[in-house]
Amino acid sequence: MQGTASSSAGRYDLKSPQGVRLASRSGALDGPTSGLAPGFVQGNLAILPADLAGDFLRFCQRNPKPCPVIGVSEAGDPKLDLLGADLDIRTDIPRYRVWKDGVMVEEPQDIMRWWRSDLVAFVIGCSHSFEEALIENGLGIRHIERGTTVPMFRTSIACALAGPFKGPMVVSMRPFRPADAIRAIQVTTRFPAVHGAPVHLGLPELIGIKDLGRPDFGEAVPVAADELPVFWACGVTPQAVIAASRPSLAITHAPGRMIVTDIRNSRLAAL
Repeated sequence: MQGTASSSAGRYDLKSPQGVRLASRSGALDGPTSGLAPGFVQGNLAILPADLAGDFLRFCQRNPKPCPVIGVSEAGDPKLDLLGADLDIRTDIPRYRVWKDGVMVEEPQDIMRWWRSDLVAFVIGCSHSFEEALIENGLGIRHIERGTTVPMFRTSIACALAGPFKGPMVVSMRPFRPADAIRAIQVTTRFPAVHGAPVHLGLPELIGIKDLGRPDFGEAVPVAADELPVFWACGVTPQAVIAASRPSLAITHAPGRMIVTDIRNSRLAAL
């Protein structure tokens, strides 16, 4: 699947990380990035003022399943050269979310007017990396097949506290038949830097999910009678934590709209 793009996106190579970033930077790409730049790591984004950055880093360290950090910027520097030589965190995501006091106030295509000299960007591993490995192992991914954003749910699983940061874990859900669910666990266990193995399967009510047809983020997908819903820790967790912790300013990606890096997924495999 490819993200929503204007007709002008045709002049960009959406199979390359730089092409996806340039398409986002120009405004030509405005949609989910799942399936774009195959083979390359995509990341979730959380940007916070420097006086909160230390606490947020500790939060990520205490919650490595939903928040595996793969990059951190210097304060005020929008470049993360280790993730991409030309990467500009202010423009290179299809759509952002701006939060003030825990409330989302805007969903812009760039954050140039919000950027400040004290802001620190955190890039957090994304399940798009292990989805590629699942597909390579012959496992179908329902939301990719349907051209939608993965369904994500707030849970009753509390994250470990760090400073002012607290809140529930968010999970993403993919349905599989039981034998395929076992294989999916085996495959994703190899990718601890991008959430790793699932945190739960079956019985969504046990983790506080009342209705699989009403995700908190993304779009619902059907779960057949012979399938199990399988839940992975999700990099959208910081957005639920920001809503609960209410920092004066925070910026995230819009769900499903990731930063595409120059790092190959194969580099993140543990085995």
